[in-house]
Amino acid sequence: MRFLPALLPLACLLQLPKVIGQDLQCPGQNTLEMRYCASLDLEDSNKNLRSQLPAGTFERWQQTTKEVCAKAYAPYKKGTIYPQVIIRCDDNLNRALLKELKGLGEN
Repeated sequence: MRFLPALLPLACLLQLPKVIGQDLQCPGQNTLEMRYCASLDLEDSNKNLRSQLPAGTFERWQQTTKEVCAKAYAPYKKGTIYPQVIIRCDDNLNRALLKELKGLGEN
């Protein structure tokens, strides 16, 4: 019985192919799907920003958004949705900067 808690993470990992193998619908119906969809959005906004900013600036931006989002959501750090809200926060800040960069090119 004392090994049961140690086996729980392994059991979750073994279930991952079942979740990954399914057709995921964004925005998602459960926490795993929502986190997956949020990570796709962040990947997209990172790609767009990377193409518009010098490499050093992009790296500093990523570090800064991670620090700001961690600070903003620190009270929720032990919650199950913490990783998801951090990803969404990073993506929201990325998209705000992308909007500003787009506005600069229109004038």
